[in-house]
Amino acid sequence: MYKNSKKAIIALEDGRVFEGYSFAADGERCGEVVFNTSLSGYQEILTDPSYKGQMVVMTYPLIGNYGVNHDDTESGEISVESFIVKEYSSIASNWRSEKTLADYLKENGIIGIEDIDTRALTRHIRTQGAMKAVVSTMDTDVKRLVEKARASKGLVGVDMVREVTCGEQFKLNEGGEFKVAVLDCGVKSNILRHLVSRNCELTVYPADTSAETVLGDDPDGIFLSNGPGDPAGAPYVYENVKKMLGKKPVFGICLGHQMLGLAMEGETYKLKFGHHGGNQPVKDLSTGKVSITAQNHGFCVDVDSLKSKNVKITHINLNDNTVEGMESAELKFFSVQFHPEAGPGPNDAVYLFDRFIDMMRKDP
Repeated sequence: MYKNSKKAIIALEDGRVFEGYSFAADGERCGEVVFNTSLSGYQEILTDPSYKGQMVVMTYPLIGNYGVNHDDTESGEISVESFIVKEYSSIASNWRSEKTLADYLKENGIIGIEDIDTRALTRHIRTQGAMKAVVSTMDTDVKRLVEKARASKGLVGVDMVREVTCGEQFKLNEGGEFKVAVLDCGVKSNILRHLVSRNCELTVYPADTSAETVLGDDPDGIFLSNGPGDPAGAPYVYENVKKMLGKKPVFGICLGHQMLGLAMEGETYKLKFGHHGGNQPVKDLSTGKVSITAQNHGFCVDVDSLKSKNVKITHINLNDNTVEGMESAELKFFSVQFHPEAGPGPNDAVYLFDRFIDMMRKDP
């Protein structure tokens, strides 16, 4: 256990309580508690904007052993509300390490808790579903904490995109061959790296930018990024996406995929405990090939709501048969629910970025 640690409590809205010890900042946070099955990559997980409003439980038992560095962040700040592990390693041993995980969390005011029975907590979430919770190192009144959890706002119907999108548009790799408009709903840095490495000039727009503005800049293609929370909570995004369809090649990832579903007048729904981790099997229905993918989402496109639309389902999740990809040749888009850029996770699906490049190259 981390030295000088302080007692910490996780209180779930259904009354279940877990006790552990703090290894980072003190305080109290509300959020939705979810679990992540990745074996490594905790720094990328911490800085993934898709986790805004959520507390992350790592199922791998030892976290922190290789420290953190300035290169492996996926955004400019930590997005998780708190970080929950079985055992924190105060010894960081890696040639790239610049500081310990505890110091990194403290600098950013993030609560880190260890000595939690993460297996029991994970099993509870799998059985009962992801739920609202409070993490506190300040208050030991369990009853009061449970009531705070129940009274917190949760994620359903809430616009989390505005909390993570960029403040103003900016460019990357000016002079690149393909001009790509990136609608930033919480884009990960590794997505931008993959596009830049394929010689794309990127113009990154705030999520509430109008379709007229984006199309008026005459991009070769439009990329819809990942992001946090309930897609239905940000109608301004999918209403603008609807106006872009059929005009330029469009590629959507994760929340961008869900926004395309809503733009097609389909529906989304909340998964019981979501998909969070680097080991999700996804089948490509056109080839039969199975890829192991990185995922981070709590909502999903309802396949039945798209049956009357001009949309082809391209991928499914082999764990629960949920929609993992779709396309429309007529409307010039394709999308996936998973993260082909990984960071962290396997690289089985990075070919999808090349498919986007081919679409732009062939578009008249």
